[in-house]
Amino acid sequence: MSKHILMVVTSADRLLNGEATGLWLEEFAIPYSLFKASGYRIKVVSPKGGATPLDPRSTQDADSHPEWDDARVALQAAGVLDQQISARDFDAIFLPGGHGTVFDLPGHPVLSKLLVDFDEQGRICSAVCHGPSAFIGVMRAKGVPWVEGRNLTAFSDSEEMAVELQQAVPFLLESTLRELGALVHVGPDFAVHVLRDRNLITGQNPASSEMTARRVIEALEAA
Repeated sequence: MSKHILMVVTSADRLLNGEATGLWLEEFAIPYSLFKASGYRIKVVSPKGGATPLDPRSTQDADSHPEWDDARVALQAAGVLDQQISARDFDAIFLPGGHGTVFDLPGHPVLSKLLVDFDEQGRICSAVCHGPSAFIGVMRAKGVPWVEGRNLTAFSDSEEMAVELQQAVPFLLESTLRELGALVHVGPDFAVHVLRDRNLITGQNPASSEMTARRVIEALEAA
């Protein structure tokens, strides 16, 4: 039977400074295309459902990537992230980034429960760039942060400073994950960097999207 992937994207479309934001297209389109090419079934959901807001900076060269067309169509009709979704129906969860994720994924009750369920069932949990913001607020038994003691990577504080958006987001992702006890490993700014810790697979930035997806595929095929 083909593998089934749950991809959770943001519905948030504004930064604190009022500028437009949303999903970073590359971080969804490349993994989506790779999962589809592998014959996987894919379900796309977001907190609000419907058309997914895209960070305009991520779409400037989208027309030069016709291979992303199917992914862009899928983003126009995302399902709603609700309690009808069960981890048992999927082999992996994948969380693309974009600055929108830091506004509506941390502490989302349905997503938080799904991450715990995926993890407890030994299913693949994966995220890239700002996608790991969804891990914030997720708790294990006895109130232990889900990320405590786990090796992972995410969009670094240095990268946030480089794009000059540190004042436009509610928190710095790398620092916040460290405060929660995560063992955060970051590479050079905007270079490919992917880390796997058992069933947790994370990528640091947009450039890491392809490698993160390929690591997910490798893990699923080896299962």
